[in-house]
Amino acid sequence: MAVLSDVRVRICSQEIIKHDLQLKAFIQDINDCLGPQHVLDELNFQVKVKFRQLRRRIQGLEQLAKEQDSEKDKNIILCEADGHRKQILSNQATWRKANLACKLLIDNMEKDELLNSTVRPRKTTKESLAETSSGITESLMIINRLMSEQVKQSEGTVSHLVISSRTVLETNEEFRALNGAIHLGRKLILKYNRREVTDKLLIFLALALFLATVVYIVKKRLFPFL
Repeated sequence: MAVLSDVRVRICSQEIIKHDLQLKAFIQDINDCLGPQHVLDELNFQVKVKFRQLRRRIQGLEQLAKEQDSEKDKNIILCEADGHRKQILSNQATWRKANLACKLLIDNMEKDELLNSTVRPRKTTKESLAETSSGITESLMIINRLMSEQVKQSEGTVSHLVISSRTVLETNEEFRALNGAIHLGRKLILKYNRREVTDKLLIFLALALFLATVVYIVKKRLFPFL
């Protein structure tokens, strides 16, 4: 059974890609989150749900690989599943970075609110404004860097999936061509084997007829009275 003709494998792969894109969208929302904490907590809950769904789908893909009759098809599907597992690890690293950046930003904002709500509020000076601005700028720079890394990782993932899909298609076409050549070779061998048996039988009959003729001629010449 060819890999691309297995509808269950195709559907499972598409589900994995869909959940992976949704997961990346939630991580991007964490990058863009400005608080408060309960919003971040809700986003993290959605991320955890998507990770569980992804793992279940990948396990399903691995199970489908074990059900393949062809060893080559099995290895191709397992290789794809391994690539998805590596992508999960990459998403987890990006998720942790996004959480750290978002928590840092929320902490800075909470500190500013705490300072502004003290019993003895102090007069805002240029120095405090500069410190606050510097903290926010630093947080925004961290978020911007993390977002750039996430975009690069997403581009790499899409390129990897496109190359993997093209490789699977080319491998399947080569396998079909090789299977056709083997089938044609088997037919030719059977045909030549039948012809060889027929030729041997004809040669045997001709030789027997020749020997019988020689015996008859010798008999007539040497023993004409018989």
